[in-house]
Amino acid sequence: MPDERLMMRCLELAREAQRKGEVPVGSVIARGDQIIAEGRERTKELLDHSAHAELQAVQAACRMLGTGDLSGLTIYSNVEPCVLCAYVIRRAGLARVVFGVPAGQAGGFTSQYALLSDRSLRGWPPPPEIDQGVLLDACLKIMSMSSNRSA
Repeated sequence: MPDERLMMRCLELAREAQRKGEVPVGSVIARGDQIIAEGRERTKELLDHSAHAELQAVQAACRMLGTGDLSGLTIYSNVEPCVLCAYVIRRAGLARVVFGVPAGQAGGFTSQYALLSDRSLRGWPPPPEIDQGVLLDACLKIMSMSSNRSA
C-alpha cells in the first residue's frame, strides 16, 4: 500500500536525522504515491527551533511546485505534526495528514490544540483528512530508541 511505502521513507529520513544527532522525525509530501518533497528534523543542525521535518518538507514542496498552495497533496510523518507544523499544514491547504505515533501534549491533532481538525478557523483551508497509526510499531521503535539514548 502507498501509505506504508511512504511511511517507510519517513522512517529512513528519521534514521538519517537520528544519525546526525536530531530527534528522529522524517516527513514526505506526496501526490498519490509520487513523492514531491521530503524533510527531516534539522533543528540542531540549523540552530532553528522551527526546522521540523514537516516544515522542511512543506518548504521544499512549495519551492518545487512554485506555489504555497499544496491542496490535494498528502503529508506523511512518523510522528504526529506538532501545533507549529499543524498551523503550516493548514495554511498550505494539505488535503491529508498521515502519521505514525501521537505527539502527546504538543500534537496538532490529538492534543487540546487540535489545529488539524478545528473547523472554527474562518478563512482557513478546510481541515485535512487524518490517518494515524500507520506503521505504528516501527514508528514507536525509532522514537523509543531515541529516548533511550538521551536518558
